[in-house]
Amino acid sequence: MENEKIGVLQRFITWRENKIKEKHFILILSFMVGICTAVAALLLKFFIHSIKNFLTNNFNATEANYLYLLYPVVGIFLAGWFVRNIVKDDISHGVTRILYAISRRQGRIKRHNVWSSIIASSITIGFGGSVGAEAPIVLTGSAIGSNLGSAFKMEHRTLMLLVGCGAAGAIAGIFKAPIAGLVFTLEVLMIDLTMTSLLPLLISSVTAATVSYIVTGQEAMFKFNLDQPFELERIPYVILLGIFCGLISLYFTRMMNRIEGVFAKFTNPYKKLALGGAMLSVLIFLFPPLYGEGYETIEMLLGGTSNMEWYTVMNNSFFYGYGNLLLVYLVLIILLKVFASSATNGGGGCGGIFAPSLYLGCIAGFVFSHFSNEMGISSFLPEKNFALMGMAGVMSGVMHAPLTGVFLIAELTGGYDLFLPLIIVAVSAYLTIIVFEPHSIYSMRLAKRGQLLTHHKDRAVLTLMKMENVVEKDFVTVHPEMDLGELVKAIAASHRNVFPVTDANGIFQGIVLLDDIRNIMFRQELYRRFTVSKLMTSAPAKLFDTDGMEQVMQTFDDTKAWNLPVVNSEGKYLGFVSKSKIFNSYRQVLVHFSED
Repeated sequence: MENEKIGVLQRFITWRENKIKEKHFILILSFMVGICTAVAALLLKFFIHSIKNFLTNNFNATEANYLYLLYPVVGIFLAGWFVRNIVKDDISHGVTRILYAISRRQGRIKRHNVWSSIIASSITIGFGGSVGAEAPIVLTGSAIGSNLGSAFKMEHRTLMLLVGCGAAGAIAGIFKAPIAGLVFTLEVLMIDLTMTSLLPLLISSVTAATVSYIVTGQEAMFKFNLDQPFELERIPYVILLGIFCGLISLYFTRMMNRIEGVFAKFTNPYKKLALGGAMLSVLIFLFPPLYGEGYETIEMLLGGTSNMEWYTVMNNSFFYGYGNLLLVYLVLIILLKVFASSATNGGGGCGGIFAPSLYLGCIAGFVFSHFSNEMGISSFLPEKNFALMGMAGVMSGVMHAPLTGVFLIAELTGGYDLFLPLIIVAVSAYLTIIVFEPHSIYSMRLAKRGQLLTHHKDRAVLTLMKMENVVEKDFVTVHPEMDLGELVKAIAASHRNVFPVTDANGIFQGIVLLDDIRNIMFRQELYRRFTVSKLMTSAPAKLFDTDGMEQVMQTFDDTKAWNLPVVNSEGKYLGFVSKSKIFNSYRQVLVHFSED
């Protein structure tokens, strides 16, 4: 049966190659990707809401609910068990994994990512995990695009494009935001915008958004009515809000990295579960708005117009009835949200930071405006407007993607009347965080390993080059105890003028240069007098097999050398890298990169 399916598929591929041009077939595939990603997004949202409503439907709003201590632990335990025993692969940091697939210029994502992230994140978030569903669905969409392209034997450049189509469709489908889906792939995934890529990305985005509109209606994801139009005299406050959001983004990014570092020290998954579960359950018990994605809080802050409506954010908690502590309560949530999100993923759950950044931004904008109004700092700043702007600010800062922040918030809420202040806040937040953090929370992990592909063409080409492809291993090695006579024999057998010196264990000791011994190499009376240990010199520098090509080029520039030895972490000699070899490889990759 399997062979028969392969035969049918192969016949279709052959027919397609004869009848349909590749550029036309890519458009068909992008349409299919849009439909599939929209269905995946709708399923994920349905599963999350069904689980959450089933668990919390009968909670009492006027008092603390002790089941908050149990549900999150159960959720991350089940998700962690599912990942370890069923998936048997790491599916966390979904957007980072997509960036890695793109940076390696392969565009191949494992088949299980088509469904594994949906199940794991549904369980995690439905049971209260304080993360978002968007990063998992982006990984799912990209996996759909990658595997659909692989099934039809598309080349790797097309796979890269289909990965972007899947991500664009996922964002467009889950948020009903087609423009944001397109912009996300350009800013965050760094897919180059060309006429070849633009149309497929647009088709996937619009198709996915249309499917979502058909199934869930044409209303924006968050209801927002502009009661107070934007006034130009508020621009200084809008800029200050952007700076405030940028600082919150910086706090969120750095604190999340630190907490993830703590969890990374544990190798036992049950110790991670104990620490993450304890942190998460206590935080949700004290601050119920941290439960799940937190979209109810966003809807309340965007739709509320009075203190009585805003006070409902403290329902189900010990703070119920203490309306005078509203700002304190919200500030504590801003500070503690990163602990809840990190504990969710660190403890074994699966989720992303889209929703947390929207959530933090909304609360930050509300706190900024409400505090200004209460303290009489400004005449009047409409809280719901500033809550909306804050969402764009924190998202832009955390993701280093101001355009994504602007268009996503505008499409999420239909708040196009606030387009100008949204842009001001997004740009201000981005400029604030970039002073401290050059990379987004998604890309910094790859940037540290030199595996991040960017729009900077020179760096992109260096990223695509791999150390193992430029190491030359045809150098004749010599040993310290060899005499000059034996060295001359080695020289006669080589066509190189550099000879690496290694000990009996293969550890690199130094080099012998032909130019240094040319004046004595034909004097046979000296053959027994000199040994390699006396003739060798130190290499100008050593390269490690884990070095990125940008670091390699920097080392060549610093040393002015033409050949440098490569060793592993233990110091064992692996070969040489020559500057001429790098230049040749660079040119080949550049030509190939330009064709893309």
